[in-house]
Amino acid sequence: MRKITFYGIVILAAVMAFVSAADAEEYTLSDLYQNALRNSEKIKFAQENLYIAKTGKDKAWSLLIPRLTAFGTYNHFSEQKVTISGVLIQPNESGNWGVRADESFSLSARELNALKIAGQNITKSEYDLDAIKSDFVLAVASAYYDTLKAKKALEIAAANMERLTQYRDSVGKRVKVGDLTKTALLRSEGELSGARSDYLKATNALKLTRAALIRITGIEDEFRLRETSIPSENLPGLDNLRNTALEKRSDLKSFDVQINMADEQVKYARGAFWPNLNLFAIYNATDQYPVSGSPTSQTLNRESILAGVGFTFPFFEGGLRVAELNEAKSRRRQAKLAYDDFKKSVDVELQSAYLDLQTQRGTLKFLEDQLAFAEDNYNAVIRQFDNGLALMLDVLDANSLLLSAEKNVAEALYNYQLADLRLKRTSGMLLPLVISNK
Repeated sequence: MRKITFYGIVILAAVMAFVSAADAEEYTLSDLYQNALRNSEKIKFAQENLYIAKTGKDKAWSLLIPRLTAFGTYNHFSEQKVTISGVLIQPNESGNWGVRADESFSLSARELNALKIAGQNITKSEYDLDAIKSDFVLAVASAYYDTLKAKKALEIAAANMERLTQYRDSVGKRVKVGDLTKTALLRSEGELSGARSDYLKATNALKLTRAALIRITGIEDEFRLRETSIPSENLPGLDNLRNTALEKRSDLKSFDVQINMADEQVKYARGAFWPNLNLFAIYNATDQYPVSGSPTSQTLNRESILAGVGFTFPFFEGGLRVAELNEAKSRRRQAKLAYDDFKKSVDVELQSAYLDLQTQRGTLKFLEDQLAFAEDNYNAVIRQFDNGLALMLDVLDANSLLLSAEKNVAEALYNYQLADLRLKRTSGMLLPLVISNK
């Protein structure tokens, strides 16, 4: 009864999984890329950095636009005051209002340097966003292949459980006729129990990888995955990949923009040694009650318009400008060193990904050969065992070899495809391919 119940549960779970899979949405790797890029909080967070950089340019523009200020005051006095001769010195109430325009800039035009730095910062933020997207789509691919690995591991565990079930049944028949002892049946039951345990572990592992894929892509709980085609064996030369990385990698371009920004920062700091020019224009209106003077000769200036030019040159401020200039020069040297260091790291990363892809491709071929040999060996041994020409240890060894070969091939197959994507990411080709497949 326990056996019947167990097999019934397995069959029912398989039927339910088949029915739910038939209704579930099917996704390719390209579909997962697009969903993840639309729904990911990390990508939206990085996009906000780009928005902040654009607002920085708006702030830089504000330094080149005159500032307009409106002002106004109203005064109510406790009493009116006049001199002995009757001249009004304090009215009952008075008011003053007007508009003022101011513009201040350096004769070195360092404000233009600030505007150029803000524009370069936008470009850098765009490159940083692309770099984050590239890393993110590789993470999506890793979660995709982890799910496929777990699914394949579950299929292998199910096949192993089926083989050991058939083997256990065959041992049981031979025990009944006296060819084998009961210890052989107990050993086969033990092996089958181990296979059931592996099947349960594989089931839960698949659930976990599916949950991780849902988390990173934002797709619904019920889904199916369509496997991608195996990449072609045509592999560009390492030198060509180096040139492609220098041309297309967004993070390298970001470091290059940082050098240009550092150059502009030096110019901006050097501009502080130049004089500043201040321009202003004012419209001013005044009224009071009572008005000073006689009705025929009022002394109140009700309206005035004026403009002026100011010139300032701070010739000593305790060495602040010199320190800021030296700091900007140091940051420029840092930017160049950071670019050179990262460029070397990219080259090592590219070589590692290139060699890993070659290793995975060669490993996959050898493991596929091993799987073919293991299948033929198992089929031959199980036939010999059924005819009494092989021992039970031969069957278990053959099954263990087959199980190991199946797992290794599945692991190597998906590792090879992921290594191909990792090489594309390292050379800067992954994100353009994802965008072109929208």
